[in-house]
Amino acid sequence: MESYQKTVLPSWFKQEIPDQKAIESMRGLLKEAGLHTVCQNAHCPNIGECWKNNTATFLILGNICSRSCRFCAVQSGGPLKVNPQEPLQVALAVKKLGLKYVVVTSVTRDDLEDKGSRQFARTIAEIRTLNPDTHIEVLIPDFLNDAQSLRDVVLASPDVIGHNMEMVKRLYSSVRPQALYGRSLAVLRTLKKTSSALIKSGFMVGLGETDEEIKVLIEDLAKAGCDILTVGQYLAPSVSKRHVPVSRYVSLEGFESYRQYALSMGIKNVVSGPLVRSSFLAEKIFQDCHHQETETIYATQ
Repeated sequence: MESYQKTVLPSWFKQEIPDQKAIESMRGLLKEAGLHTVCQNAHCPNIGECWKNNTATFLILGNICSRSCRFCAVQSGGPLKVNPQEPLQVALAVKKLGLKYVVVTSVTRDDLEDKGSRQFARTIAEIRTLNPDTHIEVLIPDFLNDAQSLRDVVLASPDVIGHNMEMVKRLYSSVRPQALYGRSLAVLRTLKKTSSALIKSGFMVGLGETDEEIKVLIEDLAKAGCDILTVGQYLAPSVSKRHVPVSRYVSLEGFESYRQYALSMGIKNVVSGPLVRSSFLAEKIFQDCHHQETETIYATQ
């Protein structure tokens, strides 16, 4: 692993020019349906590739977050009223796009009694009704580790439940002050104990962490029962004081060392690279995990 400092964008950190026609087509569909995506609101660098392939990560419960994390591009402030038609609108969009795998996430809604968990459950149910063959992955906030809120999502039976750690423990107080490292780990442990779904998490590098701190985070995730892990490069959404500047750009070799360490700790499937985000290659990762489980069953029969 490495811990060098570098602030100039490396020559190998590049991507293809987005397909503007595909982007405009998807943007029109989403606008017509009145839906939000994390692709747009979080300034995802993979938006061109994903939208070209008719895939998107749906953002429910509005597009204004009740928290104000210093790494995130999503707008914070007084959140919108919950749209009761949103679950059906998402399900209809999934059907129109012909998706066989869908990822649903949300802004954090600490202002709601159930923290937004019932909207997740209703969205999962509507997708299943209209798209019975579609696999569903959800990426949830911590719900303040409320037992009933976590139960709402678990009982809806998504195929994958994700909750991101986002960063190493030391950085929480300065970059993610409304969240708690221990609380997020507790959420993952509860999900692993109570759900048959694959449990997923992710974090960013380039926020000022050390490689030793990354090792500790990976070890904590493995102990919590994480099945799938994503590791990506932090990119500051703006140069304003609200957002933490990038402290370093990790090399491809560095990302591979994180992947290997996570695998050695027992995490089943790890995707680690500069442009990796929570939903990056989500369908392929799910299929790989399912294939691994099938191989294990055959091997023990």
